[in-house]
Amino acid sequence: MFCESNTVEAYLYDLLSGPAKSIPSNAAKEPLTEYGRASKGLGWRRVANADIPRQPQEVLVEPWLREALIRLNPEIAAQPDRADEVLYKLRAIILSVRSDGLIRANEEMTAWLRGERSMPFGHNNQHVPVRLIDLDNLDQNQYVATQQFTYRAGSAERRADLMLLINGLPLVLIEAKTPTRSAVSWVDGAVQVHDDYEKFVPELFVCNVFSVATEGKAYHYGSLGLPIKDWGPWNLDEENGDARHHPLKTLQLAAESMLRPHVVLDILASFTLFATDKKKRRIKIICRYQQYEATNKIVERVLAGYPKKGLIWHFQGSGKSLLMVFAAQKLRLHPHLKNPTVLIVVDRIDLDTQITGTFTSADIPNLEKAETRDKLQQLLAQDVRKIIITTIFKFGEADGTLNPRSNIIALVDEAHRTQEGDLGRKMRDALPNAFLFGLTGTPINRIDRNTFYAFGAEEDDKGYLSRYGFEESIRDGATLKLHFEPRLLELHIDKPAIDAAFKEMTGALSDLDRDNLGKTAAKMAVLVKTPERIRRVTEDIVQHFQSKVEPNGFKGQIVAFDRESCLLYKQALDKLLPPEASEVVMTVNGNETEYKPFARSKDEEERLLDRFRDPNDPLKLLIVTAKLLTGFDAPILQVMYLDKPLRDHTLLQAICRVNRTFSELKTHGLIVDYLGIFDDVAKALEFDDKSMLAVVSNIQELKDKFPETMQKCLAFFAGVDRTIEGYEGLIAAQQCLPNNEVRDNFAAEYSLLGKLWEAISPDTFLGQYEKDYKWLSQVYQSVQPSSGHGKLIWHSLGAKTIELIHQNVHVDAVRDDLDTLVLDADLLEAVLSNPDPKKVKQIEIKVARRLRNHLGNPKFKELSERLDALRDRFENGVLNSVEFLKQLLQIAKEVLQAEKETPPEEEEDRGKSALTELFNEVKTADTPIIVERVVADIDEIVRLVRFPGWQNTLAGEREVKKALRKSLFKYKLHADEELFEKAYSYIRQYY
Repeated sequence: MFCESNTVEAYLYDLLSGPAKSIPSNAAKEPLTEYGRASKGLGWRRVANADIPRQPQEVLVEPWLREALIRLNPEIAAQPDRADEVLYKLRAIILSVRSDGLIRANEEMTAWLRGERSMPFGHNNQHVPVRLIDLDNLDQNQYVATQQFTYRAGSAERRADLMLLINGLPLVLIEAKTPTRSAVSWVDGAVQVHDDYEKFVPELFVCNVFSVATEGKAYHYGSLGLPIKDWGPWNLDEENGDARHHPLKTLQLAAESMLRPHVVLDILASFTLFATDKKKRRIKIICRYQQYEATNKIVERVLAGYPKKGLIWHFQGSGKSLLMVFAAQKLRLHPHLKNPTVLIVVDRIDLDTQITGTFTSADIPNLEKAETRDKLQQLLAQDVRKIIITTIFKFGEADGTLNPRSNIIALVDEAHRTQEGDLGRKMRDALPNAFLFGLTGTPINRIDRNTFYAFGAEEDDKGYLSRYGFEESIRDGATLKLHFEPRLLELHIDKPAIDAAFKEMTGALSDLDRDNLGKTAAKMAVLVKTPERIRRVTEDIVQHFQSKVEPNGFKGQIVAFDRESCLLYKQALDKLLPPEASEVVMTVNGNETEYKPFARSKDEEERLLDRFRDPNDPLKLLIVTAKLLTGFDAPILQVMYLDKPLRDHTLLQAICRVNRTFSELKTHGLIVDYLGIFDDVAKALEFDDKSMLAVVSNIQELKDKFPETMQKCLAFFAGVDRTIEGYEGLIAAQQCLPNNEVRDNFAAEYSLLGKLWEAISPDTFLGQYEKDYKWLSQVYQSVQPSSGHGKLIWHSLGAKTIELIHQNVHVDAVRDDLDTLVLDADLLEAVLSNPDPKKVKQIEIKVARRLRNHLGNPKFKELSERLDALRDRFENGVLNSVEFLKQLLQIAKEVLQAEKETPPEEEEDRGKSALTELFNEVKTADTPIIVERVVADIDEIVRLVRFPGWQNTLAGEREVKKALRKSLFKYKLHADEELFEKAYSYIRQYY
């Protein structure tokens, strides 16, 4: 039958040391001095527990360790009794575990294991390092695996299933559980190690590097004191994807990649840290497998000397700060790198604090912080060989080469945005021979911001040196899944009330000024902050938080539209919750009296955040707008209430504040969205490697195009002396752009040049063009049309207008029954910033046609007249195409609203005729469909599934949508989302 000892334990023992039958019976008696000799399996020598020369109350195998001390230390070999002095010291550390605690004892023993402690064995009693293990020549160590390793401390006796010993030091304990009982898992083994062995026989763990628990299905490891939930898997062998379906095969892959002697010693030497946590407790940290892999790939690349860059994409929350610590430490101590300088380059002050905190709490030696440009330049010019933490901005004023050495290694955190622009290029100019490694959780793959081109080496598969994605991170439990909950507020704008009051208030203004004023006031910022909306969102947040989040002991973050919104939310929350339940965290400038109550020093802010992290503190909700969206780590944070449009990496970084693991109750992070940005989230999580590589490979084509585009821009300014500074130079340039047509042509050429510049940057190729590009950019800015039409009017009437809009905007309802929600701000922006004349004309024709259906109605007559006036102003050149389109869309919206308010005639017939009109509009010569048939089909199928009031129920909406998709599918029109949405909105209105 199958049991614990004859399955998992026996299987692992055979893996480690080769099957028992292949080991000679006298193997244990042979001198065990060479790595790998006479060993099968993963490089460990099998020795039965009974054959190990030690008593059950001894932790160390002293005869083996004494032999190693003599073998590895010439000074001890000269006087072998010195070995007893070392053993006495080591025994004292083991005895100290009961008084000093396990972590302190393990930290001191780790220093001995790494060769960081010395004894006065040298000439004239000079201190010389003592080696317990040879970390340079691994063949000099003795590697033993044994079963049922028993240890007795007083009345407590415990037996480890498997123990791995190096030179008589027990370094890795393995607890194996049965694979055939469903109630037993690796967790039982981990609990046994953590809650029982470490507690009752702590002496056994004084030398421990890590422990392993497995039931043959999952393999997890952890360091001393690590909570069970944080014990991680080891999945380095990703090529064998099919192994996941063969549990023992999975176990074999994990053991083969982690339990080889050289890996155990690498983890001991370079991937073990002792740090001080927030509560001033000492903790032990060892690497996760993705940190181990990425660090070693960086080191290998630096040792190889080429290529001199690499991109590490590890998902948000998977430990990039620690990865940088491990990499910096290993690079600094590597004997072949001749004492290198390691630069840790970050792009933000708050990230700077977080990473510096990680380094300093881990007591990393030889650490310098370059807080000013001068300090950075001084450190590099003086050739300081340390770890230097700085921000990318400190390179901004660096001129020329700061240090040409090739053993400078820069690790660039959050490698996007500023690092890829001119600052990134300055860094490359300053350190021409340095290695540059970019670390990011959110790579950008747009042509104008290309992390892959900036840091990815062509030699790397898919552009990454190391990748640890969203899926891996969730699978390993390094981060949690993110759940998205759309809760849209439907804004109902009382247009007639606004129009009437507006007329009264702006009687003396021209039509154009009145239109501009209304448009500015109705911008999103104003609508988002209407008092009624803020009140309703706040009520919803409190209800949601108290019912779904707070009962489990978690906390929340509200991301508001801007700083004013933060204040509005705080005021609204204080009416529903005690004032101490929420706090605003924002940047406050010296002269801003309205925000003064929220001005805090760095220390005060950190104390506030520590209170937020404390489960017992009454502070439950943080209100933010820009701060704490990146680099803020609070595992207790589960929910983010999002009321601000975010995009790309900012969005991804923000939502990942809630994905940190915390307790067993926290199964996922939650984003509650009040603006509908799910589409952007989906885009932010999808990075198509092929499209990225295409961009990377096209960079040369862009470089070839650049000189010609630059010449086209400069050609506008033939004969202008570009060295003349001040207003004389600017006037000379502006005179070359005498009218709107020439200016528009210049703008078109300059836009192309700007896109090329952004795409190619940070390549040093651009250096030769920098002066001209800067000049052109300044000229472009100086002739750019002002975006603020009616600015003076806005200042005199702004507050009244906003108040007016606030009074006439009502909130219909909070929608929490939405399946999905799409509000694609990008698309709208693209249409508005570069309108296609054909599209604009189509919208105009459709609006006009809709208006003609209601000619007898005075409300529609007024709208029709407004449309005619708008067309005239556009044709006479009073409006540009963007303004025309914006106002046209406004009229279209009002037409729809007016139709909603018009009493129904023959509803079903109108429904049918409306659909007929809709299909006639989209029909082309290439669309061979019988419009009547399509409309009849939809009409018939919708009548079958609908029921009175279906529009107000989730089930009803779902059924009708399904029926509509089915109808369109017959004609292969189901994939046209716009058509589907339009048809559905008609059905909702008329059926």
